[in-house]
Amino acid sequence: MAASLYDRIYAAVCRIPAGRVATYGQVASAAGVKGQARLVGYALHSLPSGSDVPWHRVVNARGRISLDNRFGAGKFQRALLRAEGVDFDAHDKIDLARFGWQTAGVKPAGAAPLGQPVTGDEAR
Repeated sequence: MAASLYDRIYAAVCRIPAGRVATYGQVASAAGVKGQARLVGYALHSLPSGSDVPWHRVVNARGRISLDNRFGAGKFQRALLRAEGVDFDAHDKIDLARFGWQTAGVKPAGAAPLGQPVTGDEAR
C-alpha cells in the first residue's frame, strides 16, 4: 500500500508547473491523503537519486524551504526554484500568493485542478 500511496504523491507533485510551488499539505490533498503533509515529506525523501519528480517545487506552509542546509540540500532546492523564476524575499520566503500553485482558487493555465485526488492511472 505504501508504494501505491507514494506513487499518488509523486503524481501530484509532477502536476505542479515549473515556476510554481505547492505546500506539503496541498500535495497531500491532491494525492487524496488530506492532513498527511508529513507523509508527503517522507515520500519525497524516499525518491531515488535521479528521479524526474520535481520535488523541489514543494515547500512548507510558510513558503519556506524545509530542507536542512547542513549538507547543501536547501541551497540546492533554492537554486532549482530560482532557475524556474521563483523569487525569495529577504527572509528566504516565497510569496505563495504569487508563486503558489492554484492560489486564491485560481488555477494557472495548463495546470490540473489541485483539489482533485490523483489516481494511480495518471501519467507522470
